[in-house]
Amino acid sequence: MKRYAFKMKLFPGNKEEYARRHNAIWPELKDLLSETGVRDYTIFLDEETNTLFAIQKQDGKASSQDLGTNPIIQKWWKYMADVMETNPDKSPASIPLTELFHMD
Repeated sequence: MKRYAFKMKLFPGNKEEYARRHNAIWPELKDLLSETGVRDYTIFLDEETNTLFAIQKQDGKASSQDLGTNPIIQKWWKYMADVMETNPDKSPASIPLTELFHMD
């Protein structure tokens, strides 16, 4: 199983709203991620910089960041665009991170 990590940026003052929306993740979004092989998906927040750090395991060919043509994903992006930095298409402005070390 492959691990995939990336970082994003939360707008200041949106920690609680971001957490609230993710804790109430839409069932159809959760199902889509599971069906495409995304597992063990966790998002952390560095409160000093408002940087979100996400890590997920994949047993499929796509990470959550590769599903941008799906209408469910596009709807989620629009829903989240007011609390975080996005690209012009409303996708999260994310930067992939390179794995340098892992220990089981």
